[in-house]
Amino acid sequence: MVFKTPLAWLQLIQQKGRFSVAVAGMAFIVLLMFVQLGFQDALYSSATSVHQSLRGDLFLVSSQYKALTSNQSFPRTSLYQVLGFDDVESVSPMYLEFAKFKNPDTGEKYPIYVIGFEPGKSIINLPEVENNLDKLKIPDVILFDRDSRTYFGDIVKNLDQGQTEQVVEVFPFNNSTGYRVRIAGLFSIGPSFGVDGNLIVSDTTFRRIFPNRSPDRVDIGVISLKPGANPEKVVENIRKNLTNDVTIFTYKGFSNYEKKYWAARTPIGFILNLMLTMGSIVGVVIVYQILYSNISSQFVAYATLKAIGYENNYLLIVVFQQALILAILGYIPGFIFSLGLYDFAMDTTKLPIMMTFQNAVVVFVSAILMCIISGVLAINKLRSADPADIF
Repeated sequence: MVFKTPLAWLQLIQQKGRFSVAVAGMAFIVLLMFVQLGFQDALYSSATSVHQSLRGDLFLVSSQYKALTSNQSFPRTSLYQVLGFDDVESVSPMYLEFAKFKNPDTGEKYPIYVIGFEPGKSIINLPEVENNLDKLKIPDVILFDRDSRTYFGDIVKNLDQGQTEQVVEVFPFNNSTGYRVRIAGLFSIGPSFGVDGNLIVSDTTFRRIFPNRSPDRVDIGVISLKPGANPEKVVENIRKNLTNDVTIFTYKGFSNYEKKYWAARTPIGFILNLMLTMGSIVGVVIVYQILYSNISSQFVAYATLKAIGYENNYLLIVVFQQALILAILGYIPGFIFSLGLYDFAMDTTKLPIMMTFQNAVVVFVSAILMCIISGVLAINKLRSADPADIF
């Protein structure tokens, strides 16, 4: 059986220069979509990195809570009232505040996020934190996030090289007086679009760093339930009985609330969504121009095919095949280049910008849909092909 080369392919490669430009244009659109999805995933993943590391079933926050970094606190008594509800096993207060970290090498100060809790029970589900709980019980001893941005100094390098502790200064905002603490260990949470680095401290050290902060104010209440308890039912029961100054979330609901905030209520979330939409529209326009130009240049050929008996449906299939070829050939280099760009961006920004199977499928399907839409728009030109045009 003789293999027949599809007409769609022969028409595309007839003008190799135009074909190369078409594939490059499609590859650029694919790369743009991968970059936008990668940064969008990094936004949500980094914004919820603390949430994902917490060990708890339910989370109590202020009714004015907007996001983790917005610092809305509530009375500690509201948290301990939860202990009176059925199926609640324990509660743990968590304290959050921004401070200024003084680079021990340059003396420059940079914002850093301070996370405090009672070290008697770890509410952060990270092995590095659990292994250093005894150190946190010592006053003025802290842990440093090894994935923090590099301008905080050579903290990680020094500790990895065997230095047991490193003394640094941490300054409350709007306060020129720093507090000296000792970094005795590392952990990994990573920065986000709103946080450049993290420190973990005990509740005692937290109050020493922030002396003006009331100890009766809690930022997050971490609630553990008894085995077999239904989180949804417990949440419903607590909501009916607590005062209006607090609200409660399940583990999943807490992360989803944070994602919605960054997606809908921040400029960066709006911009990323807008760029993704605009990228899709630009992709449709580019492919449409390519297909329309190809149909125009092959107009006589299509008219000839009609003259010898080929129907419109056959010619439409040829156009859709061209669209699919462009989608597939543009996707391959776009995917490969995006892998390299992801690695570069992750090394530079310290954000979790990684290729996922879901994004790979989404972009591939989107590329095909863009090309199909472009083909639908371009076939109007093909329908007007008249056999009389060849004379």
